[in-house]
Amino acid sequence: MSNNQLFVERRDQGDYAVRKEGSSRASAVAPTQAEAIAIAKELNPGVTPHVERVRNTIYGKRDKWRTP
Repeated sequence: MSNNQLFVERRDQGDYAVRKEGSSRASAVAPTQAEAIAIAKELNPGVTPHVERVRNTIYGKRDKWRTP
């Protein structure tokens, strides 16, 4: 996996963190998942971020990664 890859994860506080794999601190925090995805795309243009699924769908279950 590329070192440039960003992940959007839901935090315990209910907001969303944008972070690199293995990092202990977030690069950015946003109140909504959509805003966090937009920030991730701004921070790393041309690379699609991995987004944590926050609910069960027909396409996958929560806590699995998806592309926006």
